[in-house]
Amino acid sequence: MEWLQQSFSFVFIVNLVLAGFLIFLERRNVAATWAWLMVLLFLPGVGFLIYMLFGQRLVRRKLYKLEEGEFSRFIAFVKRQRRQLEHGTMRFRDPAMEDYSDMVHMNLVNDAAWYTQNNEVQLFAEGDSKFAALLRDIRQARDHIHLLYFIIKNDELGRTIVSELAAKAADGVEVRLLYDAIGSSRLPKRFFAPLLRAGGQVEAFFPTRFPFINFRLNFRNHRKLAIIDGQSGYIGWFNIGREYVGKGRMGFWRDTHLRLTGNAVHMLQARFFLDWNLSSSKRMEELRRYFPPPSVTGKVGVQIVSSGPNSEKQQIKHVYLRMIYKAQKQILLQTPYFIPDDSMLTALKSAVMSGVDVRVMIPAKPDHKMVYFASYSYLGSLLSSGIRCYLYEKGFLHAKMMVVDGEIASVGSANLDIRSLEINFECNAILYDTATVSRLVELFETDLAHCREMTLAEYESRPIPAKLTESLMRLLSPIL
Repeated sequence: MEWLQQSFSFVFIVNLVLAGFLIFLERRNVAATWAWLMVLLFLPGVGFLIYMLFGQRLVRRKLYKLEEGEFSRFIAFVKRQRRQLEHGTMRFRDPAMEDYSDMVHMNLVNDAAWYTQNNEVQLFAEGDSKFAALLRDIRQARDHIHLLYFIIKNDELGRTIVSELAAKAADGVEVRLLYDAIGSSRLPKRFFAPLLRAGGQVEAFFPTRFPFINFRLNFRNHRKLAIIDGQSGYIGWFNIGREYVGKGRMGFWRDTHLRLTGNAVHMLQARFFLDWNLSSSKRMEELRRYFPPPSVTGKVGVQIVSSGPNSEKQQIKHVYLRMIYKAQKQILLQTPYFIPDDSMLTALKSAVMSGVDVRVMIPAKPDHKMVYFASYSYLGSLLSSGIRCYLYEKGFLHAKMMVVDGEIASVGSANLDIRSLEINFECNAILYDTATVSRLVELFETDLAHCREMTLAEYESRPIPAKLTESLMRLLSPIL
């Protein structure tokens, strides 16, 4: 009996020490602090293990430090654009974008996000067309191929991608593939063998140092980037696997992905450059061949904005907030995981109370039930303030898109939840072009035909068990 008392005392002391770390050292936001304290209080012992896997942040400043010289290629462009904006001499190819000069300036200051205006943008709303285009570009590559994906599956699509990469590596093309160690944790070691034998390079982002367990379940690289010869680049949310082409348990997979040409590709290249050099001992050198003059140019303005736990600035969160507060007419928002913090909720409510037409679209069926119930817990607050909410019923909606006034848009990897905005490494493309954004508006309107609108009366009539589950998940939402 004495050993049992000693065990309880030990668990109590450990919980007390962790609580002290949470409150006095980590300085999280208040909601996250209370959520973790609940876990430690109600799940003693088990809560400690959960915290070790999902909660630790004390090492964040050691995880990711950018070298002084990296990004130096673009610093001169960024400084010049800041001066132009501050002196009112910046010229916008699309005159309507002058109204968003403050947001361009914010991204220059916050993330050194060079504003390029010579881009072409191709939109993909389903996986077959996206991967057909990517494979076509891979087969035409002459110098280098750089891929970064959160999830790569050991299935027919994954094996096809690796086979095509191996063929190009055998032809003398430089091939680098970076994958997230947790997102792609089920890959067998032999999966990349054909590519490695052909001379390609493969690295894992933040792999485990211990067998069978990874204490870095946070700090995941959620980005999905592909850069071919420094001429074309892909950004969005299609991972590599059969479910992303509509062949998985979720059925039709609705997502949004972009293919870019123009100088915005150089910013995608720089982003890959930094992530690769963090993960690999074979560092990339900043050579001109990786940043060639674009062979295809257009007129679309683009900023590539990245965020992650290496920075306190929460760059993508500030983009979302700035876009919401800039809205005069309409906000269209698609996200599979809607777990906003107070600042985001307040911004959306302020917009609708100011007469802005705010529409939020989320999936009607879950892929992660805890997050699904947490997302639904916020719908009542939106509906009661006048925001219209839609449930997508044709397969699974996985797109992460925000459109404001039919003029600017954000498309990328970041969900509108705390994990994306504070914990994971993310990357979004901010589009400044009325013609391109109007196509995203049309895409949203097409999706509405496959949606059911949730009403406040319907929401309030939910079964009591559903309400209780949603309430519990909302309490835990800051740490989901």
